Amino acid sequence: MKVLVINSGSSSIKYQLLDMQTRAVLASGIVERIGEPLGALTHKKAPGTDAEARKTIEQPIADHKQGMNLLVGLLTDPELGAVADMGEIYAVGHRVLQGGETLYMPLAVDDAVKDAIRANIPIGPLHNPANLAGIEVAQELMPGVPQVAVFDTEFHQTMPAQAFIYPLPYEMYERHRIRRYGFHGTSHKFIAKETARLLGRVPEELNLIIAHLGNGCSLSAVKAGRCVDTSMGLTPLAGVMMGTRCGDIDPAIIPFIAEQTGMDVVQIDAMLNKQSGLKGICGMNDMRDIHAARAKGDERAQLAFEMFTYRIRKYVGAYFAALGRVDAVVFTAGIGENDPDVRAGVLQGLESLGIVLDPAANAGRAGEWMRIAAPQSRVDVLVVRTNEELEIARTTVEVLRKG
Repeated sequence: MKVLVINSGSSSIKYQLLDMQTRAVLASGIVERIGEPLGALTHKKAPGTDAEARKTIEQPIADHKQGMNLLVGLLTDPELGAVADMGEIYAVGHRVLQGGETLYMPLAVDDAVKDAIRANIPIGPLHNPANLAGIEVAQELMPGVPQVAVFDTEFHQTMPAQAFIYPLPYEMYERHRIRRYGFHGTSHKFIAKETARLLGRVPEELNLIIAHLGNGCSLSAVKAGRCVDTSMGLTPLAGVMMGTRCGDIDPAIIPFIAEQTGMDVVQIDAMLNKQSGLKGICGMNDMRDIHAARAKGDERAQLAFEMFTYRIRKYVGAYFAALGRVDAVVFTAGIGENDPDVRAGVLQGLESLGIVLDPAANAGRAGEWMRIAAPQSRVDVLVVRTNEELEIARTTVEVLRKG
C-alpha cells in the first residue's frame, strides 16, 4: 500500500511516497521556486538507503500543475521512480494549513471540502490557496486516486474555549473567527502518540509538554492525549521567538512602529514574520551559525540564544500550571532533536518543577528517540524524532478505511 504525501506551498511542492506496510520512504523530493525565472526539482529515490539515487532538474516551472507533472514523471521514471504508474498509489494525503472550525478532522476530499478550504482562505491567506491548488492539480493528474486533506490545526481543536478565545470583543470571534488555532498540529499529534508508544503507555495516560523547535517553533500542553493549549495563535506568528518570527509581543508596538516609521500594515507584518526573531536580534536565523558566533564572543548572538531559550522556558513553566501534572517534556523538530545547548538552556533552573537533565545523555545524538532526564528527575525528558509525513500517510489510510 503506497501513499503519496503532498505539502503544497505558495511556490513549492514537497512530496514523499511511503510504503505503509514497512513505513519505508520510497521516494521524496521538493519542487522549488515555482513561478520564478528558474525553478528546480530535487528528487530522491529510496532516500537514506544504499539504493539512494538523486536527480535535480533546473528549468522554469510556471505553476503547480507543471511542477506536479515533473514529480509524477520522476516517480514513474524507469530508473529513478518508485512505481510503474500512478495507479499503484493507494491514496494522496495533503497537508492543509488552516481548517478553521468547520474542518476539525481529516477528510476525504470532495467539492464540499474544497469549498470549505477556500472559505478559510481569509484566516490562512498564505497557505490555503496553495494547499487547494495542490489538491486540484493532484485530482486532475491522478483521476480515481482518493485524496485526503489533513489539517495542521486539527490536533489543537480539543482546546477549551478559555484557551482559544482571545480577550477581544466577542463579536470578533463570532463574525471574523478570530481565535487561537495553533499549527504544527500533525507533528504534535505524532509526538503525543509516539511518546506514549515509546514509554509503553497509552496517550490517555500521559500529560506532556511538547516543544516543536525548528525555524518555526511551537509548544503544546497535552492532557490525557488531547491538546489543551498551544503557543501559536490565529497565525503561526504568535508564541515563542523563532528563526525570523517575533512571537508574542505587545500589540501596541504595531501602531507605534507605524507612527514612528511610516511603515504600513503590510510592511510591518513582513518585518514581524521575516526580519524578526533570531534574525532580527543577531542577523542569523540558523542556530548552528549562532552557536559559532557565540563561540567567538559575539554578544548579539549570545543575546539571541538567551532570549530564545528564556521564552521557551517561560512557556514550559506556564504549561506546568495548565496541566497540573506533567509526565514528560518532549523535544522535537530540527533544533529540538539536534541541539543539546538549546535543550539545556530551555530546562535550566527547572529543578524545582522536578526536571533534572542528564548532561551526558543530553550531549548524545538521538536516533528515533533518546531519554535525557537524570535518574532522579521526577519528570521524564525525551527527544523524539518527528515524522509529519508518516502521520499524514497513516491518517490518510485511516480516513479511507473508515469510509
